Amino acid sequence: MGTSQSSKGPGGGVPLIPPWVPPTPETPDQDGPPGQFDGQELESLPPGSPHPTALAPMGRFSSARLSLGKFAKSGNVTDMRRGVSNYVRKGYGGHASAARRFEGTTRTAASLYGALSGLATGISGEFPGTIDRSFLTGRSAREVIDAVIDAVRPVDGTQDAEASREAINDALSDLLERFPEADLLTLTEEQRDLVVEMYTAEDVFRRLQLDLGKHIDDKAGSVVEALSRLTQIREYVREVVATRFKKLRDAGTRLQNGHIAAVVRSALLSAMEVFEMQRT
Repeated sequence: MGTSQSSKGPGGGVPLIPPWVPPTPETPDQDGPPGQFDGQELESLPPGSPHPTALAPMGRFSSARLSLGKFAKSGNVTDMRRGVSNYVRKGYGGHASAARRFEGTTRTAASLYGALSGLATGISGEFPGTIDRSFLTGRSAREVIDAVIDAVRPVDGTQDAEASREAINDALSDLLERFPEADLLTLTEEQRDLVVEMYTAEDVFRRLQLDLGKHIDDKAGSVVEALSRLTQIREYVREVVATRFKKLRDAGTRLQNGHIAAVVRSALLSAMEVFEMQRT
């Protein structure tokens, strides 16, 4: 699951939202058409959440570490859910603040969809870069994935960039496992939707892994057990994120060029609320 899990995570006394995280629009319609999309109003970040420059308290992850340490030893799912809840609630000041922390995930998800859409349809939407389709024609899937990663999330020296690059790789690789005949240069709308959903979940998991993975490693009985526990957390994150995207789809909201970031932001806010509240 990558090499990032050796991090001990941020401590107290530092900004809850690191300065390199992009600012979050105050209303969801700043990245696309105003108001509603296909009849479904998107959730905006609620008022009263910690200010983006607020400092994290000392021991911000202590309760999450306690619960996830128990989970690492026992595999008890209640401890896992409680640990993730405390991670959002205390580690990041609640679901609204946590959603702000993942604004970079939101922007990268929109860029990823735009890059894949540009390759398939010529409409690049919220992807601000360039990607040479003619150069990639006939190349291996590995070469296409690497080109997409470099175009969508260039290396910038931050852990966020490293985690996002790995998350894009995993999302595209997982798509090809599900659809072995898929051509990354001509993905369908449904396949692009799935990549964005999987990327979003994977990026959330990798942030948690960066913050708390070392503690889980230390508390698990073996390397194999630690990997098993991390896989359980990963599947839990994927399940919750997928459910929130499905809720938006069922309500008539779909990912479309022009408002990808707004939809992903709404799904993430909803997922963070589920994580915060689901303690049993």
